[in-house]
Amino acid sequence: MAESCLFCRIVGGEIPARIAFQDEAVVAFHDLNPQAPTHVLVVPRQHIPSADAIGPEHGPLLAAMLGAAQRVARQVGAHERGYRLVFNHGPAAGQSVDHVHLHVLAGRKLDWPPG
Repeated sequence: MAESCLFCRIVGGEIPARIAFQDEAVVAFHDLNPQAPTHVLVVPRQHIPSADAIGPEHGPLLAAMLGAAQRVARQVGAHERGYRLVFNHGPAAGQSVDHVHLHVLAGRKLDWPPG
């Protein structure tokens, strides 16, 4: 855990969040600045600064993140209409917290290309 990391503090329970799902590997919580009716962030409990820091050793963690995203999508009924999963890396891509996180977006038509 990185003491100054916002997401580590949420994972550790220091900062309250609206939790959608959690298990031993990940915590999924609703984004405070939602970009869609459903906007949940799936973060690993382990501090990893960005998607660029993910390696082959993180395979089980990525599977846990994807599983949590699928569970959230099913909870809100988005698995039938569709949902978008997004990793951002770096400020130019919109990453504002240096802790890898997976966005789960649903509940409206999501245009392509994004942004």
